[in-house]
Amino acid sequence: MTPSNLPSALGARFNVGSGRAAGLTRGRMRAKDLDRPFHGARRTVADIAAEQDAITRDTEPLALTRTTTRLVRSKALSYLQVAACGSFICGVSAALLRGYPVDSSDTLDVAVFAPRRAPKGRGVKGRTIRRHLVDIEELDGIPTSSSASTWAMLGRDLSVRKLIILGDAMVRIPRDDHGIPHPERAEATIEQLQATIDAGSRAGLKKLRTALDRIRVGCSSPLETEYRLDSEDAGLPEPELDVGIYDDRGRRLGISEFAYRQYRVVVEIEGDHHRSSKQQWNRDLQKYRDYANAGWEVVRVTAHDIRTQRRAARIVREVLMRRGWRPHL
Repeated sequence: MTPSNLPSALGARFNVGSGRAAGLTRGRMRAKDLDRPFHGARRTVADIAAEQDAITRDTEPLALTRTTTRLVRSKALSYLQVAACGSFICGVSAALLRGYPVDSSDTLDVAVFAPRRAPKGRGVKGRTIRRHLVDIEELDGIPTSSSASTWAMLGRDLSVRKLIILGDAMVRIPRDDHGIPHPERAEATIEQLQATIDAGSRAGLKKLRTALDRIRVGCSSPLETEYRLDSEDAGLPEPELDVGIYDDRGRRLGISEFAYRQYRVVVEIEGDHHRSSKQQWNRDLQKYRDYANAGWEVVRVTAHDIRTQRRAARIVREVLMRRGWRPHL
C-alpha cells in the first residue's frame, strides 16, 4: 500500500509531535517512506535519496570532506527536531561540520550547559560543559561550538599532534583567486585559541598548552602541518609558510607552502589534486620553471614521503645542506 502524501508544511524532517499535530497517525509515521534517524525524529526517504545523489555527483577535489560535512549536517538537522532547548553540536561533530581534519564518527556529539544532564540516546554522544568554557555560533541554522571552543573541547580526545593539525587548519588565512590573503576570513586566531585555555580548567589542558606552542599560521592542509612538525623535530631551520616567491623585478612567480629564503629552497607538498587536475599540473610545471630561472630549487614531496616513509624531512635536509645550511652541533 502506497503511503499517503505528507503535509508540505512538515518538510523533509520533523518530529513525532509535529507529525501528530499535522494529523499523521502512528502507522503513517512508521511507513516505509520515512526514516527514523533518532528516537522521535523522522526524515523522508526521498530527501535521503536526493542527498546521496548529490554526493555521488560530487567528484571535484575535496569531495570526501564535503561528503562528511554534508552527512554530519544531515544528522544534526534531524537531531534538532527532538533536541532539548539549549543543546548544541560540539566536539568531533562540530569540527566535521566545519570541514576540519578530524576522524569521522558514527555518533553525533551534543552538549548542554551544566547543571543539565548530558543528552542520551541511540547515535548520540552527550556532554555537559560549564557555560564559561564554550562559545556557541549558529552554523547554517545549527547551534555549534565555535572553532576555538571546538578545539579546546577536543583537548581530552585528541593527541597533541592532532590538536596541532586541527589548530593549524583553524588559524589558516585563506587566499582569494588572485592569491591575496584575507585575514578576516580566518575561522580562528591563535589569540582565540589561547583565550579558550585561559577560560578555566578543563580536560586535556596540558595537551592544549603543548599544542598551542607549535600551532602556526600558514599551513593549509594536514600534510603541510605534518611536514612542518617533522622538519622541526629533525632540527631543520624554520621556514616561511604560505609565501609568495618573486623575481628580481618584483613579479610574483607563485605561492609556495614552505620557503627557506636564505638557501633559495622551496618545498611543495604534492596532494592528489596536483596529480588529478591537468590544469593544476600545467600551472605547477610553469611555476617550477620560473622558480628555477630565478635561482630557487624546488623540493617536491608527497603524502607517501611524509606519512609512509617518513623521509620528507631527510630529503629536504640533504638539499639544504647542499645549498649551504649546516646544522647546529
